[in-house]
Parts: sequence; C-alpha cells; structure tokens
Amino acid sequence: MTPGTTSPAPPQEQGDARVRIPRIVVAQRDITAAVGFVILLVALVALAAFTTETFLSERNLTNLLKQMVTTGLLAYGMLVVILTGGIDLSVGSVVAFAGIVSAGLVSDLPLPLALLVGVAAGVAFGAINGILIAGFDLAPFVVTLAALTTIRGLAFVYSDVPIAPEDPSFFTLGSQMLGPIPLTTVIMLVVFLVGGVFLSRTPAGRSIIAIGGNKETVRLAGISVKKNLILAYTISGFCAGLAGVILASRVGIAQPSVGVAFELDAIAACVIGGASLAGGKGSVRATFGGVLVLALINNLLNLYGVQSYWQQVLKGLIIVAVIIIQARSRRGR
Repeated sequence: MTPGTTSPAPPQEQGDARVRIPRIVVAQRDITAAVGFVILLVALVALAAFTTETFLSERNLTNLLKQMVTTGLLAYGMLVVILTGGIDLSVGSVVAFAGIVSAGLVSDLPLPLALLVGVAAGVAFGAINGILIAGFDLAPFVVTLAALTTIRGLAFVYSDVPIAPEDPSFFTLGSQMLGPIPLTTVIMLVVFLVGGVFLSRTPAGRSIIAIGGNKETVRLAGISVKKNLILAYTISGFCAGLAGVILASRVGIAQPSVGVAFELDAIAACVIGGASLAGGKGSVRATFGGVLVLALINNLLNLYGVQSYWQQVLKGLIIVAVIIIQARSRRGR
C-alpha cells in the first residue's frame, strides 16, 4: 500500500482465482479513475488559461496557492473523520474561533504562543467532539452540528467585532514566501505528506480506516475504537485550528463570522476524491486532487465574475453528483 492510499486491500489468498479477479478489476477501476481525474485537472487548467488573461499571471497563481490552503487543511482533517464513518460539521466555526483568539492574544503574548493557543483551541474542540461521540455513542452529525453553533457563539463572545492586529509580525505566516511557493502552501503539503504516511503506515491510521469498514470487527480484534475515534476528531480539530490561524494571518484580520460553509468545501474535496461517506474508503492523494479541483473551479469562477452564491450551488451539485456516481458504482460491483 502506498502512503497516499487509504482503502484497505482485499484479502490475499494464493491460488484462488475468485480472489485474484476482483483484485484486478478494482485495480483497473482505480487506474481509470486516476486517469480521469488527471484529465479533469488538465481540462480545467486549459480552460482557465485559454479563456482568461490573468489565470497564468504570477499574482493569480500565488493567490491560488494561498487560497487552497484553508480548504486543503480542512479536507485532510475531514477525510480522517470520514474514514471512520463520521462527519465533522464544526470545522468552519473552529476556523473562526482559532483565528480570532490568536489575533486577539498577539498583543499580550509572544507571536508563536498566540498562534499556538489558536491551534490548541482547535485540538481541544476536536477532542471534545471525539469524546462525546465515542464515549457516549452519539451520532457524529448531531454532536458536530451542536459544536458548530456552540463554537461559533464562543467566537462572538470573545469578540463580536473583527480584530486587526497592529503587530506586523502577525502577518508573516500568511505572507512569507519560500521561493515562488507560499510558506502556508508548504505547510499544507507537509500535512498531507505526513498524514498519508500516518494513515497507511501506522497502527493508529490503519485502525481509523478499519473502524469505518467494520467497527465491531475492530473491537473484537482488541483495538480501542473509542481511542481511535477521539484521535480522528482531534486531528480534524488540529487541522481546523491551524487553518484558522493561517487564514487570519493571510487576510490580516480575524472575524467571528468567517468560516461559514467551510465544512461544505472540505466534504466536497473528500467526495470528489472518491471518499465514501459511509466510511472505510478514501485516499489522501485523491483528496488533495479534490482540493485542486475545487481551487481551480473557484478561481475560474472568480475570474469570470460569478457570485459566490452560485459557487456554493455548484459545490452542492458536485457533491450530489459524485455520491450518485459512487452509489451506482457500488451497485455495479
């Protein structure tokens, strides 16, 4: 299994043709899906390059790399949760809370500590979600929906007006470049790289995937389902907290209202990448591809002057279409 692939491999039994044939069919489908994905990305880039004058400009490409960071971080965290068969609707609110707390504390604390507090807040919220879901056997949808409103309210309690830090060092994280690539993009790529290794090469990562496949089998195997569920939601909270800090630093202002519908972008990226909302199936590489597709679509629509409301409509339709395709594919097997 490669570091980016998180779908459990089919049982291996030598000399059994009934096992070999499905394995070949699945491999062919994976290759076909990968080729189709690459064709889609190339088509989007070609369309953007030939229909707009500014797409290939250095400024637009840099903005594209920066803007995809928030969705990318949230998408990885969401993928880990989806692999368990769950969902995290609170990530947008966590982004808002982490950003506004870090921006508010930067005048009283050293910059690294202020940023760390914002990320730690995301970790804490994620862990609480996991404890409620795993410890009390509650539905992830209900728990994270309640967290969405609660955390959003806490962000407004902390400050009901936007906070613009006066310390120019606060903007360093969001504006720093490493050659032609933004530092924040590098951070996102590291998260995906390390995250891919975690899911495919570590016992905890493989357990998270297995939970989504069959939770009871995992429990009977002596693996702690509760511990790994808490870990999954904690990772999602960490990614959301990091995304909130980076976004506030990039924009230069933290708002308690930011992050509305960010969970939709994260879910869309995972679904476009082939992750099953039923759990147990998903790919880190394909999810990153989903992030790229969404970023290109958003950038293209912005260059065309399409209102953001229509962009949300398009994302919703994309999710529905991909889910229908997945359902037909499962029936075809």
